[in-house]
Amino acid sequence: MTARTAAWHAATVVASRPETATARRIELEVPTWPGNEAGSHLDVRLTAPDGYQASRSYSVASAGSGTRIVLAVDEVPDGEVSPFLVHDLREGDRIEVHGPLGAFFVWMPSDDPAPVQLIAGGSGVVPLFAMASAHAASADATPFRLLYSVRTPEDVFFADELAALVDDRFALDLVYTRRAPAHAERAPARLTVEGLRAAVIPADQRPRVFVCGPTPFVEAVSGWLIEAGHSAARIRTERFGGS
Repeated sequence: MTARTAAWHAATVVASRPETATARRIELEVPTWPGNEAGSHLDVRLTAPDGYQASRSYSVASAGSGTRIVLAVDEVPDGEVSPFLVHDLREGDRIEVHGPLGAFFVWMPSDDPAPVQLIAGGSGVVPLFAMASAHAASADATPFRLLYSVRTPEDVFFADELAALVDDRFALDLVYTRRAPAHAERAPARLTVEGLRAAVIPADQRPRVFVCGPTPFVEAVSGWLIEAGHSAARIRTERFGGS
């Protein structure tokens, strides 16, 4: 892994648009950004006119050596930072970011021939999208599979991009918990241990597994995976709460 030293950077918003009804995709230009691995995160720091500062961590939806960073921030209604990023941040605004952060929850091409299983709950798909995109752009032949649990079709992050990634190296399984599209093979329902086992790479293939989402989701999924015979050492998790 290339060493990338975390530091504070000045970032300028160069694009911003709705991602879902409650989330916003934000593109930043950061001239001093050293690049980041797929799955990394950063801290965003906001400073009020009276000097009060607040910072929160967000996964990075992009990867590579460029100076453009893509975030996809889901609003937490009683949060301190996310409502501002979703509703008030505008093109041309400047914010501070600290990173890149995280070396454990990242994907890079490796000599490990085992397939990769990605499992996301809600906005937890952000770092996994970065992994899937980086994999698609690489010459790595490792099979990837993403199981994405989301409330409704309108809540899917990166819907068009994920659909475009599907090929013989990448499989996408969507589980809708509240409302499914008419063509869906499954009725809307929460992910269960049986549903998980049917939709992930079997344990005997020893996949590398990345799980990201709300803490209860991640804890449940991790437990089900271990019950199904997956090695805890092959499972990497990232949890999030209010922001």
